Amino acid sequence: MGNISIETKKAYAARTRRSNYAASLRLEGFKMTLADGEEKMPTREEVLKTFAKTKA
Repeated sequence: MGNISIETKKAYAARTRRSNYAASLRLEGFKMTLADGEEKMPTREEVLKTFAKTKA
């Protein structure tokens, strides 16, 4: 097996994390599709801005 770059490993881990998160939501009863696991997740700052708008 050849050498695998750290960037390749990071990309694989990120893909797997998103896929696992979507699967976890499906198990909890949320309506999810397989494509939802491939979507970019919001950053912490984006989430905080959203919650700040809803509380105001």
